[in-house]
Amino acid sequence: MKGDIPLRLYRTALALALMLFLAVGCASQTQGERPSGEQGQETKQVELLISAAASLTDSMKAVEAAFAQMHPHIKLTFHYAASGTLQQQLEQGAPSDLFLSAGTKQMAALVDKQLIAAADQTNLLTNELVVIVAKDGQAAPGVVQDLAKPEIKKLSIGQPESVPAGSYAKESLVYHKLWDELQPRLVLAMDVRQVLSYVETGNVEAGYVYRTDALSSSKVRVAFAADRASYKPIEYPAGILKASAHPAEARVFYDFLQSPEARDIFISQGFSIPAK
Repeated sequence: MKGDIPLRLYRTALALALMLFLAVGCASQTQGERPSGEQGQETKQVELLISAAASLTDSMKAVEAAFAQMHPHIKLTFHYAASGTLQQQLEQGAPSDLFLSAGTKQMAALVDKQLIAAADQTNLLTNELVVIVAKDGQAAPGVVQDLAKPEIKKLSIGQPESVPAGSYAKESLVYHKLWDELQPRLVLAMDVRQVLSYVETGNVEAGYVYRTDALSSSKVRVAFAADRASYKPIEYPAGILKASAHPAEARVFYDFLQSPEARDIFISQGFSIPAK
């Protein structure tokens, strides 16, 4: 009986060792067979830098939220400014993955300088030029000629050289032969959102902005829409920078901007979608 004890202990130890071996093997196999989706969740988040026209601020917040639900591994970081300012920054080497402009002139310049491939840019949106006044203000111009009346002491537009909305406004005023007459009253802004702010705060009696900007504020109202014959069509092109650090992810967002989901957001914000 005493001689049987070591044998029983040996068999018990052997069984325990076998069970431990099997447990380790199953755990290793489970880790090796982890679904690709779970591995993707562990992938480091990619950050895209987006240079966008100031007039896209509100729309891009909604687009960003919708995009994040579908592509949580891609983080969008926006830099908003006048399109001309953004163009200059990109020409000087500022890092960016996509450029969203409020004018075709700025996009064309980057294509000409081979910073964006012609095949990697598209006309994304269209907009409309309007004149706004403070909602509780006294000024009530009904037509463009009213801007020359004494009650309009100051009229704000974006810098025509760098702000597309300002360029369109100048074009319209020149068309109506009011540009020279209104020069002493003009307050030039660094982007269209600053024009909106000037009108909201009562610093100016009226200002030229896009219809989408007017719709974004409860403090202003549209006095009248500029005659569409008086300025070139307002187009918003989008393009992928050749120097993008994440070209694959940049194209994912570029394609999303043209998707039905994004288009519905843009339309709800007052933009129109150009015919392809």
